[in-house]
Amino acid sequence: MSSFIGDYVCKLDEKGRLLFPSGFKKQNEAASVDRFVVKKDIFESCLVLYPLDEWERQNELIKRHTNPYSKEHNRFLREFYRGTADVSLDSSGRLLIPKRLLDLVGAGRELVLAGQNSKIEVWAKEAYEGIETDEHDFAMLAEKIMGSSHLGDE
Repeated sequence: MSSFIGDYVCKLDEKGRLLFPSGFKKQNEAASVDRFVVKKDIFESCLVLYPLDEWERQNELIKRHTNPYSKEHNRFLREFYRGTADVSLDSSGRLLIPKRLLDLVGAGRELVLAGQNSKIEVWAKEAYEGIETDEHDFAMLAEKIMGSSHLGDE
């Protein structure tokens, strides 16, 4: 499984392609990451790039937790898959993310690709720079999520 660390500023070329960061390629050479599924994030105004193996893992998780014969689940499934696209690196290591998806997140010419373990978030640069969390608030969030209640889970 792929693991992505770091954030990289990327510029779209005149055809709307971005050069996939070499840092992400180096982190995952063994995984030969060149094909992704991209979709709008559920919670944030960004896109998410899932390497194909992670996308398949997400689909298995969704299948285990949903019933397509439930109206509520069916609505969730429709919204979750809405606007997804299959994208691949070209021979020059560039990705062409559909303009309709870039428009959803207000992307301009500069994007930030931010590694988040097994996926990559794609942000409009200005939006990404505006989401910094206060240090104290982050420390409190870390304590709440990763604090002592999880120590026995290792």
